[in-house]
Amino acid sequence: MDKEGPIHIRPAMPADLPAIATLQAACFKAAWGEAAIAKLLEATHVFGFLAFDLAASQKRPIGFVLCRAAGGECEILSLGVCSEARGRGAAGQLLEAVAKEAAKRAASRIYLEVAVLNSKASALYRRHGFSEVGLRPGYYPKKGKPADDAHVLCRAL
Repeated sequence: MDKEGPIHIRPAMPADLPAIATLQAACFKAAWGEAAIAKLLEATHVFGFLAFDLAASQKRPIGFVLCRAAGGECEILSLGVCSEARGRGAAGQLLEAVAKEAAKRAASRIYLEVAVLNSKASALYRRHGFSEVGLRPGYYPKKGKPADDAHVLCRAL
């Protein structure tokens, strides 16, 4: 980033697919790939947002979130912020955008999974009203190693 400026959140659009795939690959070892994300975004109950640093000379996204809302619930499928922009509030703003959109879609709760060992992300989610409601043993596979467990977190709207 050139400077640390204000963060702007906007809904993701079909043209954002390459940027979302690039961000997802930068944030996660087990990235989904552009084709999988494209298929996901075709569903009417899936939505997402992008975060931008308004002061940066390059107007590329610094973060993203993808969600699914159905049956009165919302699930955060993937959320990531590029490493150089972490700690500046983009993830929290993305979470709040999700909460507003989920409420518009008649969801009463938001769910997500987070690796048990990911204490920074867990702390972020707790600051934004999420609490632990379950555990998924072996949820995150790892090549040649035992899979990591995940906490299931929930936020009431």
